[in-house]
Amino acid sequence: DQFGGRIVYFVLMLATSVSVYLLSMVSTYPMYLLAALGVGLAGGSFAVGISYVSRWYDAGHQGTALGIFGMGNVGAAVTNFGAPFLLIAYGWENVAKIYAVVLFVMAIIFWLTTQEDPFTKARKEKGEKVRPALMQLEPLKHLRVWRFAAYYFFVFGAYVALALWLPRYYMGVYDLEIATAGMLAACYALPGSIFRALGGWMSDKIGARRVMYVTFLGCLTILFFLSYPSTEYTIHGINGPINFSLEIGIVPFVILTVFLGFFMSLGKAAVYKHIPVYYPDHVGAVGGLVGMIGGLGGFILPICFGFMNDVIGVWTSCFMLLFVIVGISVIWMHISIVLSDRKQHPELKAAKSLPEMMHGLDENYP
Repeated sequence: DQFGGRIVYFVLMLATSVSVYLLSMVSTYPMYLLAALGVGLAGGSFAVGISYVSRWYDAGHQGTALGIFGMGNVGAAVTNFGAPFLLIAYGWENVAKIYAVVLFVMAIIFWLTTQEDPFTKARKEKGEKVRPALMQLEPLKHLRVWRFAAYYFFVFGAYVALALWLPRYYMGVYDLEIATAGMLAACYALPGSIFRALGGWMSDKIGARRVMYVTFLGCLTILFFLSYPSTEYTIHGINGPINFSLEIGIVPFVILTVFLGFFMSLGKAAVYKHIPVYYPDHVGAVGGLVGMIGGLGGFILPICFGFMNDVIGVWTSCFMLLFVIVGISVIWMHISIVLSDRKQHPELKAAKSLPEMMHGLDENYP
């Protein structure tokens, strides 16, 4: 927002590539933490990108444009698929070096093939001063912003967390090798990225609110089945005990995770569709906060998954946690929508049907 997305994105990619390369050369734990701090700069790239991309398009096309931009998350799937093979063949240090070189080359290509966004270019031509940082951060006091961040904690944070956790899950539950586990985890991560453009297009066509309902209800249903642990039952029948068991085989499990990634991809696009609509002059600040909370989800949730495994002793406890999170999110969202609609349209206070279904595509809720 302050300096324009082009220069910030270029510098960010260069700094991250250097940090990743240094990561392959560390020899002590403090040096590892310092290099990892630099690698963490990559987490800010999405906030920079949406601020840059959104300024090229009008509100009616921003959802699709940001969805296409968000398809870059496919890198998570590519990493899950390719990194285990590179790690086995060359060692983790060389994997980091390969990534650093590729990122450096992409930074140069980005700088040579892009231009300053129209808003920043016009501001520089007019000699206008940038707004103070505190003014840029003013929208962060709105509850709506933090609710968007909570949604993104699930649709992105849980997406990243599962992309990291699933290889270990496959190895622990289904006794697979690391390469096979990585490939199956990529089956989840891939639709979680490539269908983001579809989510953006749907947000433009039917509204981000309805897409969020589809996302949360779809994920809630899938997580209900994924949460169910392998169970053995004994029924005292007429002729003696009848034993049977319930468990999800590897094929239906993979299919369910693919659909879970699909619904998450729709939600990721829908959340960011809201930002340039509600905060067109603060896309970077608001998008940065939302992305930060989502990134924290990707960091915190794997730790929670491991903790719950230790405490509960059930592999599916990770999906139980996500079921609770998405359940809270959809309830919070629906209550906010109902209260907003009833405030704006008092005649809906007596309505028995869902207000948002009666009122149509109004996106003006807090």
